Amino acid sequence: MNKTGIGIFFVAAIVVTVGCSRSNEFTVEGKITHAENRMIYLDELHISGSLLVDSAKIDKKGEFKLKGETSIPAFYLLYLNRDKIITLLADSAETIRVYADEVNFGIKYQVEGSSGSVQVKQLTDRLHTTKHKLDSIASLKVIFQSRPNYDALKAQLDEASSKIANEQVEFSTRFVQEHPFSMASVLALYQKFDNDTYVITELQPLKTVASALHSIYPQSEHVKVLYANTLEMVNSERAANLKKWIEEKGTNSPDIVLPDPEGQDQALSSLKGKYVLLQFWSVADRGSRIVNQTLVELYDEFRNKGLEIYQVSVDADRDAWINGIEEDRLKWINVGDMEGSSKAVITYNIREIPYNYFLDREGVIIAKGLKGRQLYETVSQYLN
Repeated sequence: MNKTGIGIFFVAAIVVTVGCSRSNEFTVEGKITHAENRMIYLDELHISGSLLVDSAKIDKKGEFKLKGETSIPAFYLLYLNRDKIITLLADSAETIRVYADEVNFGIKYQVEGSSGSVQVKQLTDRLHTTKHKLDSIASLKVIFQSRPNYDALKAQLDEASSKIANEQVEFSTRFVQEHPFSMASVLALYQKFDNDTYVITELQPLKTVASALHSIYPQSEHVKVLYANTLEMVNSERAANLKKWIEEKGTNSPDIVLPDPEGQDQALSSLKGKYVLLQFWSVADRGSRIVNQTLVELYDEFRNKGLEIYQVSVDADRDAWINGIEEDRLKWINVGDMEGSSKAVITYNIREIPYNYFLDREGVIIAKGLKGRQLYETVSQYLN
């Protein structure tokens, strides 16, 4: 196990141990000036909306006390009305103290007793300041539009806007790099400059946080969504990289060079001049074994007409792989590094097995994901 893996395991063990030895209850209390006798509410924030957890009447001194329960850090909304909201990141056994004024509730407040909530405030305060600066510059552009030197002024204002935005990106990126195990980083990753523009657009910070949090809080719905979104983006990035590779290399079937059962390297590119069915499979996958029988019939019918099959194994058990080849009577080229053939899998953006690509005599992909009758009809169309 590498150092990163050991670290994640160690932190996870601490979380489990501590979580089992303390109460899941937490408290939110404090003082809101100029809000005497008003109601204050605490909602738990979910992916699909929020759910009321507790409410209380603020007393004559402006003090209040609310309670909730959570076994893992979770996001909560503290509010007097829906226009003024304070976001908290509460953990079990915490006593969170909030101090604010009714007028600036949600904008200016103090929070103590919760490291997660302090981090959330840090993030929201910084983004609020950044947005205020950007809005001010946008207003100046409108004011200066009628000036004769507007083009020069606009260039200066655009440069200032870019500098402010870049500083926000650097701040947020540094935050998630320094706090990958904090749920507050989920908030950082989903913060936006506006409705369409995320602050953090690089994939690496997303992958770092998603992996770290998934190792500790896999049951969190926010982490589940973050993890799923990250996987989707990673797959999209792989597809984009494949497209870029195709455009740069002038071919849409990147070469694969892997060893066969005898240990001899076999290159996909060596099969140019034949129609090739590039098939990804696993000997341990029942679906792959069923498809193998179809491939045997297909190969027997079309091998003398110019069909070749290049089958890539994603297995790790060499003996099982070789036995499977013999049991299924696979007479074509079979390759695999017995480490998942990950480079080939990533290059061809494989998300499921069995999966195939059909290449023409020049190595150009003309079909993919062919199944059943569709596979036979496509091969027959080109080889009959």
